[in-house]
Amino acid sequence: MSACILRVFLQRAAVMRKAAQQTFSQTRMFPQCVTEINTHSRGINTFTSSLRAEEKVAIHFLNRDGKRISVKASIGDSLLDVVVNHDLDIDGFGACEGTLACSTCHLIFEEAVYKKLGPVSDEEMDMLDLAYGLTDTSRLGCQVCLRKELDGMILRVPDVISDARVDSEKESSTAPPKV
Repeated sequence: MSACILRVFLQRAAVMRKAAQQTFSQTRMFPQCVTEINTHSRGINTFTSSLRAEEKVAIHFLNRDGKRISVKASIGDSLLDVVVNHDLDIDGFGACEGTLACSTCHLIFEEAVYKKLGPVSDEEMDMLDLAYGLTDTSRLGCQVCLRKELDGMILRVPDVISDARVDSEKESSTAPPKV
């Protein structure tokens, strides 16, 4: 009897898991580079990045203090993955771990690079509306996936970040003084 109950439970769990995965991919909570690998977990995206061809692109971050941080990163990774995987010193970056629940991975792109990034989803636009220092070339790093065309890009980290989850302002202690 208990084996029958267990089998029914496992079948229902599999159906519910599949429905949840379809819901997440339809709502675009994750960038295309994550949903393309048919998973919805940031940890699995990081794990599978090592399984892809190890093509790399150069990325240059201009931090809040004006310091330039340059790294080589794998094609297919999001900019949030790059910051986390390279343990970059960017205070407060990616607090929600890429679930589109905050705007702490807000980055500012050069106009030519911004045009290469592709469309902004409605969900990303909603979070960007809450970001401080929003510009016409702002995007969330968790939603931008690396491609060959982005090799050598320069990104600027805004002076002030906002975590929409707690609706409070956090100013970096290394931010340049206001004039």
